[in-house]
Amino acid sequence: MNAAAPFDRDLLILLHDVARMLRTRFDQYARVRGLTRAQAIILARLSRQPGLSQNEMAAICEVEPITVGRLIDRLEARGLVERRADPSDRRIRRLHLLPAAEPIVAEIDAYRHELNAEFAQLIPQDTHDAVVDALIQIKNYVTATDAGARLAAAGE
Repeated sequence: MNAAAPFDRDLLILLHDVARMLRTRFDQYARVRGLTRAQAIILARLSRQPGLSQNEMAAICEVEPITVGRLIDRLEARGLVERRADPSDRRIRRLHLLPAAEPIVAEIDAYRHELNAEFAQLIPQDTHDAVVDALIQIKNYVTATDAGARLAAAGE
């Protein structure tokens, strides 16, 4: 790393900056459609993983279950999501999209594809593939080491 400009090529800072910029951009996209980013994430996730519990969704969104509960309340009031009883545990409510959510989810997917197409114009396919492979490797490493550290701290 160049000592004169250490931050402009620091991987962690770049990852953080790009993620923040993309979140801000998506916040603006969602706001125009009457959603929050968190609500859009819930809809997109439920389209790929129907039947998640509120606790599972809270972990995915990295918020408290009560926060997800309020977000789901708003989505439910708009007729986009419903809570269904879990067949094996009546304490758990499973989240499912309603048909009214389909066009919104399709728009979110189209936006994601649009961003991917923009990025494809910026970098060659082999670079894209290498970046994705590297990020998957980093994600797997961080996931494995975080889980190991939590277990070790818990004495397991």
